[in-house]
Amino acid sequence: QVQLVESGGGLVQPGGSLRLSCVASASVFSSNEMGWYRQAPGKVRELVAHIGTSGYTIYVDSVKGRFTISRDNAKNTVYLQMNSLKPEDTAVYYCNKLDGPLWPWGQGTQVTVSS
Repeated sequence: QVQLVESGGGLVQPGGSLRLSCVASASVFSSNEMGWYRQAPGKVRELVAHIGTSGYTIYVDSVKGRFTISRDNAKNTVYLQMNSLKPEDTAVYYCNKLDGPLWPWGQGTQVTVSS
């Protein structure tokens, strides 16, 4: 059973930056497309960025040009660099694979953008 552990969230002012990390407990990580998801209060969880096994990346329009997803297969880790943060980015952020039965969700990491 793969376990996912997200970290790096916090409280940041609008325009600030954060770097999120997600570590997977198993080496199967490297053979899977990975995504960062977020869930804001009262809203459904949405996929905001994903990265393929070859490194290609896709972003939802609302974060294009501000967020960068990357991965380090040697460390079973996926990252999300978030710049120019906006209040509407406030959410709990999770990582998971992109396709097929998802792995059990981790606890997520809270990102709060507020002045």
